[in-house]
Amino acid sequence: MSGGTAESAPPGAYDAIVIGAGPAGLTAATYLARFRRRVLVLSHGPSRASWIPESHNTPGFSHGVGGPQLLQRLTEQATQFGAEVRGAEVTSLTRQGERFAIATAHGRLEAPYVVLATGVRDRMPALAGLEAAIRRSIVRMCPICDAYEAINRRIAVLGHGDHGAREAAFLRGYSQDVTLLRFPAGEPEGANPPPGAVIDVALDELGLTDKSLRVAKAGEPVRTFDHLYLALGCVPQNGLAIDCGATHDDSGNLVVDAHQQTSVSGLYAAGDVVRGLNQIAVAAGEAAIAATAIHNRLRGVG
Repeated sequence: MSGGTAESAPPGAYDAIVIGAGPAGLTAATYLARFRRRVLVLSHGPSRASWIPESHNTPGFSHGVGGPQLLQRLTEQATQFGAEVRGAEVTSLTRQGERFAIATAHGRLEAPYVVLATGVRDRMPALAGLEAAIRRSIVRMCPICDAYEAINRRIAVLGHGDHGAREAAFLRGYSQDVTLLRFPAGEPEGANPPPGAVIDVALDELGLTDKSLRVAKAGEPVRTFDHLYLALGCVPQNGLAIDCGATHDDSGNLVVDAHQQTSVSGLYAAGDVVRGLNQIAVAAGEAAIAATAIHNRLRGVG
């Protein structure tokens, strides 16, 4: 972190404040800092990217990079050019005239522009050892990110409805051994039934080991899988934006224009809170667009 603090800065000293310190927020901060703008990043809680054991589809990391390592590099890059990063939970965001007022547990901040990079929260099943299994890549959350590493493996998908069916169908492009574990049991399959096997399960029938997922149903042979993909959906962290008057789609994703601006003037959004693709490369691109738009508006040309 840099030497300055949010509370010690005079009110209105920041050109922009970024809420969220994942790939989108830190990329926006780097761009703004390199535009020679005074930018503050407010971080609260771990980024979703910190769950990544090792990504091989992040541009420039063909040999893989872990989420914590990537976030560390992005933080170092942003602060190297003068961005401030500090931990603070934002409790409210309001538009007041030509500026935004941001309330935190440590005090009140102001800026003419805000970038929301608040991401999403995954719906996680109550399985013993889940976090450790994610770290070992037994449990996975993003087939776009890592299905290539699951080629010809035994794959289970925990989900239901169209979401579970779509994920199972997508993964069959990498392995023919894909089973949808329908949870909750008896949920409808949706408009597009999944190809291949479907098993109704309860969470107490699932067990995570050091190397696999075990499915043990009474009176049936135990089934084992190399990987379990979660298809339970995500909840966009959009509360601050909605309270500020920003619009969203039916899935809760914030609606933005070609410059990543929400329906509230001066309020921009980037990353997973904007669309359902949830990819680091997409988040970084959206952050670059938002930061550039803010810089141009500060120059009076946007």
